[in-house]
Amino acid sequence: MNSIWSKTIPAGGKWSGVIGKGKLIQFTALGDNANLSTLMYHAANLSERYNMPDTLKAQHTAHLTKGHVLMSDNGRVLASIVEDSLGWHDSISGYTTRIQTDEKYGITNYQQKRNDWFRSGEENLLMELVRNGLSSRDLVPVLNLFSKVYCDEKGDMHYTEHHCRKGATVTLRTEMDTLFIFSNTPNPLNPYRDYPSVPITIEIVEAKPVEDDDYCLNYRSENRRAFENTWEYYTLLGNANPVAVNK
Repeated sequence: MNSIWSKTIPAGGKWSGVIGKGKLIQFTALGDNANLSTLMYHAANLSERYNMPDTLKAQHTAHLTKGHVLMSDNGRVLASIVEDSLGWHDSISGYTTRIQTDEKYGITNYQQKRNDWFRSGEENLLMELVRNGLSSRDLVPVLNLFSKVYCDEKGDMHYTEHHCRKGATVTLRTEMDTLFIFSNTPNPLNPYRDYPSVPITIEIVEAKPVEDDDYCLNYRSENRRAFENTWEYYTLLGNANPVAVNK
């Protein structure tokens, strides 16, 4: 299928924009140990956004991969993970702050380094939130694509080194019109002392309609209910979801 749009987010970079429902978004890591902190909001009602606790609880998991859906706080599906070469994406470790970045990588600023200064995830995300009419109160837990973080029996979190290799991919399918906010900044648990320099490409194509045997739809019964809530929303708007199953 032909690409509708593509973009490369450089190391330390950020991007935000609305991507309509019924699209495939493929992310590709152009180096090892990539990390893309991701926020999602319903484009037509920004008070509805990605809900990490409900997403994990409903699907009985602490990490995300193919088959999982990214649920909103209204019990609808913002996006589904339809392809994944890694098998694990971090949902629990959050994003870097200015203090963490300065302490680990050294103090830098734009005046000295221009675009090569070391950005933090928190700052990138906040800037894009403000750009879209939101604020710090709308900053919620992120999904960190390409990173693997797990908890041991004591509840301590651990970052898995060498999890993401150059060329790793993950593909989301949008189920709602969604505002995405991306920050290509290090995972806060990344142990390396050098600021990562891993560009990430984004490519968008049209998605095929969801069939009744769709893997994400049938991954869990909770997933199907969330899909049904999503289709009901668009049906009542008089804008039937083009990827909905014919019942």
